[in-house]
Amino acid sequence: MKNYQSLVHSWIQENNEIGIELLQQLVRNRSVQANEYEAQQVMVNHLKKLDLEIDEWEVEGDIFNHPYFCSTRKQFLKSPNVVAVKRGKGKGKSIILNGHIDVVPEGDVTQWSDDPYSGKIIKGKMYGRGTTDMKGGTVSLLLAIQALKELGIELKGDIIFQSVIEEESGGAGTLETIIRGYKADAAIIPEPTNMKIFPKQQGSMWFRLTIKGRSAHGGTRYEGVSAIEKALPVISAIQALEKVRNSRIVDPLYENKPIPIPINLGVIRGGDWPSSVADEVIIEGRIGVAPDEAMSHAQEELKQCLKDLEEQDPWFKKYPVGLDWFGARWVPGTIDEEHPLMAILQKKFQQVKNIKPRIEASPWGTDGGLLEKVGGIPVIVFGPGTTEIAHFPNEYIELDRMFEVAEIIALTLIDWCGVNN
Repeated sequence: MKNYQSLVHSWIQENNEIGIELLQQLVRNRSVQANEYEAQQVMVNHLKKLDLEIDEWEVEGDIFNHPYFCSTRKQFLKSPNVVAVKRGKGKGKSIILNGHIDVVPEGDVTQWSDDPYSGKIIKGKMYGRGTTDMKGGTVSLLLAIQALKELGIELKGDIIFQSVIEEESGGAGTLETIIRGYKADAAIIPEPTNMKIFPKQQGSMWFRLTIKGRSAHGGTRYEGVSAIEKALPVISAIQALEKVRNSRIVDPLYENKPIPIPINLGVIRGGDWPSSVADEVIIEGRIGVAPDEAMSHAQEELKQCLKDLEEQDPWFKKYPVGLDWFGARWVPGTIDEEHPLMAILQKKFQQVKNIKPRIEASPWGTDGGLLEKVGGIPVIVFGPGTTEIAHFPNEYIELDRMFEVAEIIALTLIDWCGVNN
């Protein structure tokens, strides 16, 4: 019997430069929302070298009416999805390897030590927006596929590689792959998990609150009603709701998360003149959704929380707090911890790392929820990036972790899809 671990390990160690050069090319293309085209062409050019069946297309059509469609934009011109298929020889299990090409903006460049898209390598770390979230993980997938190809290891099951757009704003790219007909027996998404294995992932939704007041001159502010002051009990009520919702989370996979499903208030706007009483405040935020919770349940709880304010203050009965759901949304997801792919991935992790993997629940959402809820595909989230520095200045990835994940994924594919002897 062939020692596949030794073969894969040697190939990856001998071909580190392929992964480094590919990651640098991807990082140096600033693939923020609506600017994904050039990075996707880098992807296509590399996939052609792997002799895969390539499908490149722009999101359009019926997706805009799909109940799970969510995006901050309404057209996707020059923002293609890319899917590449490595056909198996038959009678094996198939798998989707899903990565997103879009990155969040770099923010204040003065907080970066170098160009945010430099791809510079310092002491084994590559720096740049998207290195950890999640182009490094995507390169791990591609190295795994290339290792199998060049080692002549033919699998029974299909491998479906996906490089999708729009993950950072709701998952329209992955939703479109499902609508287009791409399905498999399971999926892996290499988001930055610090090499922990996430069988569960929370969802989240953006919301907007509108709090009304009554304007008056600042010199006689007692004649008005300050929306800013009325916002204070609203914020307190949401903080109390967060405690209630999190008190129900008893899943041990969340034991290392002080707030498993946070409610974050990220934007507040109110008033238009220092000498006037503010007559309106807008608060925008994000509510976390438990892996096994219906998104409609979370929505109803926030709605009821705001409704209860009417019993505490007559003002809210006359002027109820407005609640709108807008912008991005991530669907929660879960896979049975006894699923065969979980067992294989843990076994291969231990073979490569010589330690047992840590199993936790994701503190954020991914496209995995869509693959599971809409596509009916069991999903595991596992990748090389560092969660704590995703979306941060000086984002980086440890290159050794990227290569280790490539090796683990390759060995997992061999066991899951089966080798064609």
